[in-house]
Amino acid sequence: MAVFVALGAFLMTLAGGWVAQRVTDRRHLVLGLAGGLMLGVVGLDLLPEAVEAAGGAVFGVPAALLLFVGGFLVAHVVERSLAVRQAAHGASEERVPQVGMTAAAAMVGHSLMDGIALGAAFQIGGGMGAAVALAVITHDFADGFNTYTITSLYGNARRKALLMLYADALAPIVGAATTLLFTLPEELLGCYLGFFGGALLYLAAAEILPEAHHDHPARSTLLCTVAGVGFIWLVVGIAE
Repeated sequence: MAVFVALGAFLMTLAGGWVAQRVTDRRHLVLGLAGGLMLGVVGLDLLPEAVEAAGGAVFGVPAALLLFVGGFLVAHVVERSLAVRQAAHGASEERVPQVGMTAAAAMVGHSLMDGIALGAAFQIGGGMGAAVALAVITHDFADGFNTYTITSLYGNARRKALLMLYADALAPIVGAATTLLFTLPEELLGCYLGFFGGALLYLAAAEILPEAHHDHPARSTLLCTVAGVGFIWLVVGIAE
């Protein structure tokens, strides 16, 4: 059942990527929506799950929050290091394609964990499985949208953006299938979600949203960002 439901996530991911491709003439709106979706996923979905799953504190701070900050800092250091290296070789573009590919790979990893969470939920029971399935299938539209947008935003060719989109679409199926073989410890899953959430927040706040408002500081862009957050809030609320 988990693998069958993951097929729905596969289709929703592709649908999100398809929408991201078709609105290139409204790029600022796409980026504004993508930033809102990412902010909503991090603040309303990933981080609460991470804090709950990761368990104990380290020197008075929940482990998931420490890894959240660590993920933010690692994303910042990696991007700055790649940008400095590119500038040293005479490149004039500020955006580094490798950053986009790395971010997209992290999205694929997140979708893989979605599949694992889906399989684990169905192992617990049908009711839990149905709730997680609704959340996974719905927010995988945002995952596909963000994966294609992030990859192409950093100057990668359309072929690479599509490759990462298909990888992101297949990841939940692979993750759900692996639960037939083993179960991932809840603490490890929580730590991963915290770290990934920090990296994702950095990309949304430091890269995607500033880019969205750079050429088109319109009210409609801000409304798209708010709509993205509201959409994830709705998804989380329905799933609960």
